[in-house]
Amino acid sequence: MSWTDPGDLRRPGVGRAARPSRRDRRGRGVRGPLAWPAVPVMATRSEHFDELVIESASRLEEIWGRPFPPVEFGVEDVPPSDPAPWEHAEVPLGRLFGAEGRSPARVVIYRRPVETRAVGRRELATLVADVVTEQVAALLGVAPEQLDPGYDDLDD
Repeated sequence: MSWTDPGDLRRPGVGRAARPSRRDRRGRGVRGPLAWPAVPVMATRSEHFDELVIESASRLEEIWGRPFPPVEFGVEDVPPSDPAPWEHAEVPLGRLFGAEGRSPARVVIYRRPVETRAVGRRELATLVADVVTEQVAALLGVAPEQLDPGYDDLDD
């Protein structure tokens, strides 16, 4: 056994052999992904949730018929631990932050509380659409039913 200076390990070709990025075990070829990126299996739950929020906001803008005022949509896992003064004991599903200075208004949807209340993908999509509709309606100063005529039907 020979001793190698630790400084030599940083230089390529000295010390240990370079490891391949994927193993070729027993001559069967290199490993690949189980599902290709185009397959829905590759989307994580958070990516799927982000897509639901974007689809809901886009749908509302089409229904509204004109562009929204400057607004950013965001997703956070959980709401902050300090509730807003108007939030009593309930965990918020979303929040609207008004525009300040040059920064636009922000609509934030909280992923974990929404996912906890939904059973299945269909109910999750419905609940996300409800929360986005409520927050955008508050931004525009209209009732959710006025923004989305199908808002009442989403709960069925």
